[in-house]
Amino acid sequence: MTSRILVFGAHPDDAEFFAGGLLSIHAQKGSVLRLISVTDGRNGHQSIADGQLIPMRRSEAAQAGQVIGAEYLTWDFPDGSLLPTLEVRLRLIAEIRSFKPDLILTHRTCDYHPDHRALGQAVQDASYLVTVPKICPQVPALPRDPIVALMADTFTRPSALRPDAVLDASDQLDSILRMLSCHESQVYDWLPYNQSILDQVPNDPSERMKWLRQWLINLLARRKELFWKQSWGPAPEIIEAFEISEYAGKIDDETFARLFPNCRNNLPKKNTDES
Repeated sequence: MTSRILVFGAHPDDAEFFAGGLLSIHAQKGSVLRLISVTDGRNGHQSIADGQLIPMRRSEAAQAGQVIGAEYLTWDFPDGSLLPTLEVRLRLIAEIRSFKPDLILTHRTCDYHPDHRALGQAVQDASYLVTVPKICPQVPALPRDPIVALMADTFTRPSALRPDAVLDASDQLDSILRMLSCHESQVYDWLPYNQSILDQVPNDPSERMKWLRQWLINLLARRKELFWKQSWGPAPEIIEAFEISEYAGKIDDETFARLFPNCRNNLPKKNTDES
């Protein structure tokens, strides 16, 4: 059975950073993938002007989607000022209804970035309403909520992520890196600048992927400390973790296995061993 996966990221490149491994697995299984950056990323650079950066980031995102055969769309809300407004909520409701996803991936409301928090809240607000016909009546309501899963961040206050699905994404690392490498203005320029390590980025394109690999592993190392159980064995090179939202569709073991292939099922269970 083909699954339909919809990702709402706040910025171009969020889908890859937080869920690139799971998306790569779904691509291999023939799932239909739509990745959406809700903002246009116009403020995600230290010097490139908006008029040049917006189409650049849109193009980079589209190229990243092509790596795994996913549609990658960039909406027009300015980044750095996203709010969970009625306009954003209705846009999300219309998109969810038209795409009819089995699984939605998005940010938590406790994340570090205000755009991430705003989008997480907006998706939460939209979740139930996708089934209410009089809300956004121009797009037919869904008969039931899709599953919504929250992508991992490593912040613990006011609430830490509950890792319901944990993926050893080591086998998908090359795919993740190829997707991220498409976002040249970000991973080789803006993010290193923002972290004060721009001088460490190689000028030689042949060395950049090797640098990106180590930078990403170091950047995401905290996930292993928080979400990987020692009883599962040695921590892998890179992991992804997801929390099932309580505000949307309910999940059973069969659906979990289909929507989170290769993931450890860490959902609370009675009288069962850890998987």
